[in-house]
Amino acid sequence: METDRFSAFRHSSFSRYFGARFLTAMATQITSVAVGWQIYDETGNAALLGWIGLVQFLPAVLLVLFTGLASDRFGRRLIMGLSILLEMSCAVMIFYLAVTLQFDPVIVLIILTVFGVARAFLTPASSSLVVNVVPKDDFANAIGWITSSWQLASIFGPVAGGLLYGISGPTAYAAAAIIFGIAAILIFSISKTAQALETAATSLETILGGFKYIWNQKIVLGAISLDLFAVLLGGAVALMPIYAKDILELGPTGLGLLRAAPGIGAVIMIGYLTAFPIKDHAGIILFITVALFGLATAVFGVSTSAWLSVIALMLVGAFDMISVYIREILLQLWTPDKVRGRVNAVNAIFLGASNELGEFRAGFMAAAYGAVLTVTGGGVAAMGIAAAWAKMFPSLRTARYLEAPDKFES
Repeated sequence: METDRFSAFRHSSFSRYFGARFLTAMATQITSVAVGWQIYDETGNAALLGWIGLVQFLPAVLLVLFTGLASDRFGRRLIMGLSILLEMSCAVMIFYLAVTLQFDPVIVLIILTVFGVARAFLTPASSSLVVNVVPKDDFANAIGWITSSWQLASIFGPVAGGLLYGISGPTAYAAAAIIFGIAAILIFSISKTAQALETAATSLETILGGFKYIWNQKIVLGAISLDLFAVLLGGAVALMPIYAKDILELGPTGLGLLRAAPGIGAVIMIGYLTAFPIKDHAGIILFITVALFGLATAVFGVSTSAWLSVIALMLVGAFDMISVYIREILLQLWTPDKVRGRVNAVNAIFLGASNELGEFRAGFMAAAYGAVLTVTGGGVAAMGIAAAWAKMFPSLRTARYLEAPDKFES
């Protein structure tokens, strides 16, 4: 029987949710490209690029005991909508600084810290809400589209950010604020969803429920920790302003192209995965693709050619997309609904550590050892992580199917 590639969109709540996630991710990308370029262009300080990642990561760590529990107790739709409104407010504040010529890196980093608070609450709520807006039969299809929404935003957002910043910095920040506002409207337009709310009295056990679940499920622990360390060591996004300005000499528009390239590769891959889902040997496929992600990152690191750099980044996105697809299905389908918000809050820590903390690592390493050595060495390290995790988590390596255990169907 032919697979319906658009089955999740038969549900209007999912369509609005998808639109909100896409627009939120796109506005985030526009803000990220514009802030990263403006700070590096005005200061030439690679370490500040690392601070951009760190200040957005720390709130997720410091608030992890509350962010997931909030979505489990008060409703994921409400938390997601309020978080997007807070992100919009941050974009408005950066717009004000840029238009009044008060764009001070320290003040911007403080605003980005607040932005990180918003993301800390947004991530577990938005990741968990998808289960409540589509039936289980359409969930794998929904995951494919949701992961593609981020990747589509990773294509259009950086390009738009580069072009808008080419007009002016305030133009980019104003556009991001407007897009955040539209995303919030879409979320609040979704009818109240069915959700198994956590009603037990708050205790240390309920707060730590997400940690306990992940620790006990070694396949889930292996999958998300693999992504953590591979991207923590192999991520190159933070250093793209250096490559665009100093190595490849492409300017802000070229930076947008570099930032978009992984998304292009990922969208091509998700198109394949929605038509031909992974049905067997998921564990082996996961480890192979993480190793190839590292190899493609290393190629980008040593490249001095724009076309080779773009191709390498497209492959980075394509291989990363496969691992994201496998990890997200495992995480969402294997997790009981009552604890899903807390589990996704812990997962957000892993993702934040791999992305924002990875940017912090990359920025400070590049300041000390140079961008080329930092990116190339990180790609090689990611390949080593894939080999080590294959040995450390044999149950994940030998996992063949992505279906959830029957005991978690409730």
